[in-house]
Amino acid sequence: MSDPRPVETWLTDMDGVLVHEEDAIPGAAEFVRALEASGRSFLVLTNNSIFTPRDLRARLLSSGIDVPEAAIWTSALATAQFLAEQRPGGTAYVVGEAGLTTAMHDVGYVMTDRDPDYVVLGETRTYSFEAITRAIRLIERGARFIATNPDPSGPSPAGTLPATGSVAALISTATGRQPYYIGKPNPLMMRSALNRLDAHSETTIMIGDRMDTDIISGLEAGLRTVLVLTGSTSREQVEHFPYRPSRIVDSVADLVRFVDDPAGSEQPAREG
Repeated sequence: MSDPRPVETWLTDMDGVLVHEEDAIPGAAEFVRALEASGRSFLVLTNNSIFTPRDLRARLLSSGIDVPEAAIWTSALATAQFLAEQRPGGTAYVVGEAGLTTAMHDVGYVMTDRDPDYVVLGETRTYSFEAITRAIRLIERGARFIATNPDPSGPSPAGTLPATGSVAALISTATGRQPYYIGKPNPLMMRSALNRLDAHSETTIMIGDRMDTDIISGLEAGLRTVLVLTGSTSREQVEHFPYRPSRIVDSVADLVRFVDDPAGSEQPAREG
């Protein structure tokens, strides 16, 4: 077998890799600065569809991490791009916040509750029973069901919050219709990110903290993967999965030295 090609592009998850809530993970700011200095293309990925890239840039900046707005890719952007390719200039009934509605408007979609082509479900901090009921009835009338991501819950300072996957399950139970999920672990999220950068899977690394979303979606999209142990998956839990990341590290701080030495990040998964 030929040696892997040098790394030219980096994709990284945000929560659990770069930040915990509003606090930067040690080494994250240095890692992003190293990427910027290297001139290599990179994107920060998130399944969160609430915020626009501008909002997320401000959030990261307040944590001391300077990521350009153009280097942030959300499930809302991936969803809007997918729908624009599937049915250009379509219509949608959207349950979500600014991150999703802005992305949908930007690709030329019209928001309506009158016989829309799609019902698009995203994350929101205040799910409305009225909006969910409307979504159910529109799907029953023939609207196609799309959801930005399957995450069942999300964190908050006060504790766990229901997220898109939980509400999608409610709608599916009521309608008998399953949504098509765009965000991780669908490898479509990775492929849309690669397309945005005009990058190739064989020269790209995906960094994540979850085996069941970040690592599996990177693997299925043909990327090399790095699991960091600063988020959801512990070292012991890795052995429970039938697949492995290309590399395991304690945090992104361990990857700073590899940004300018792509061959170094070609090592197989190992303790470290």
